[in-house]
Amino acid sequence: MAADPLTSIATALQREQIIPDVIPSSHPFTPTVLFSIVYPNGAEVNLGNELSVEDTEDEPEIRLAQLNGPWDDAAEASYTLAMLDPDAPFRADAIYRSFRHWVITGIKAPAVTSNSAEALNALKTHPATTPYRPPGPRPNSGIHRYTFLLFQEPAGPEPFTIPQGAPEYGAALEERRSWNPIAFAEKHNLKLVGANYFLVRSAEVDTAQ
Repeated sequence: MAADPLTSIATALQREQIIPDVIPSSHPFTPTVLFSIVYPNGAEVNLGNELSVEDTEDEPEIRLAQLNGPWDDAAEASYTLAMLDPDAPFRADAIYRSFRHWVITGIKAPAVTSNSAEALNALKTHPATTPYRPPGPRPNSGIHRYTFLLFQEPAGPEPFTIPQGAPEYGAALEERRSWNPIAFAEKHNLKLVGANYFLVRSAEVDTAQ
């Protein structure tokens, strides 16, 4: 009998210590949305698989799968996705935890009108708040846990957006460091509903010379 996918998410996050390094153990988190991340070259994020820097160079697509019923039940739901690296610059000395790689709001389930792969991709209704920055772990920094967190946006008459001037608009390297996704979610009344991650192994460079 297959494991409950919800249990699989929590187990994987705890195994890789994303709980508590990214999501505090005290933070209430019950996944209700399964999602996958698919890169243009076909590489797919699947709860801890290893990908290369080359695999992940370009902004990916998001594919949502509701666990609580058909699309019709949640057609109006919209989501914010954040990608971050809690292991910057090194997992053992993560002084820049977490490095913010990508924040995009206004993600919506697609209208199911076709069987093509593209029709499965979630709709990106807004440009990214934090533009996508691909993984680039510094040499000899070990394995990095690139983590995606999916938040359900608050319902309201107007689409949710992050106010202009917020830190999440900072795209420079220094502006992306030391970002707290849970504090961000609490500030904007976002509810964590899903998580996924992949691993990248940094290049090994001989520094003895």
